[in-house]
Amino acid sequence: MKMTLFDFETDPSQNLLPQDGVVNYYGKIFDSSSATRYYQILLDSIAWRNDEAIMFGKKIITKRKVAWYGDKPFKYTYSKTTKMALPWTKELLELKSTIEQKSSETFNSCLLNLYHDGSEGMAWHSDGEKDLKKNGAIASVSFGAERKFAFKHKETKEKVALVLEHGSLLIMKSETQHHWLHRLPPTKRINQPRVNLTFRTIQSPSGDICADSTHSSSNTSIDVNGIFS
Repeated sequence: MKMTLFDFETDPSQNLLPQDGVVNYYGKIFDSSSATRYYQILLDSIAWRNDEAIMFGKKIITKRKVAWYGDKPFKYTYSKTTKMALPWTKELLELKSTIEQKSSETFNSCLLNLYHDGSEGMAWHSDGEKDLKKNGAIASVSFGAERKFAFKHKETKEKVALVLEHGSLLIMKSETQHHWLHRLPPTKRINQPRVNLTFRTIQSPSGDICADSTHSSSNTSIDVNGIFS
């Protein structure tokens, strides 16, 4: 099983995956001051809630916190719990606009995760829910603690990893979610919070893009082992 760890000069046009998908890392797209300002605003203003799941008939409450925002109040259901997307905040719309300009993609929803320290992470999973645009781009923006992020091919088990910097952007698109898993591994070396935003595109059952300039949610296929982090 091959493992590739990227530590390089940022080239957004470079595909980090050797096959079956496209991942582009833009590096730091915000200067340190702006990144820290957004980080603090997101910590203070987002409607964070501990994630919940029903496992074997029991409600599980995670330490990791989540929030859903978007164009419309789409329902988001996993692990037998349902969430409703909240209206965009001013700062989330600013970030969405910046990401869309950088990536030449459009998004209508955003999942936010708050990891309080390195003990909280996410297990191997892919974002492949039917409500997501097929092969659509997912834009991952990171603020706060710099953490390792890894991909693993579902068949060959080949791994690719990199460190996501404070104020950075990573784009996953094409067939990435069909062929690759990704995770945020826990670590004892990190004692600071990390805020991660993943901008996505929700589509209707007919396959149409659910576009609205006012208020969205998204769906993620989550490895049940990751829900406990």
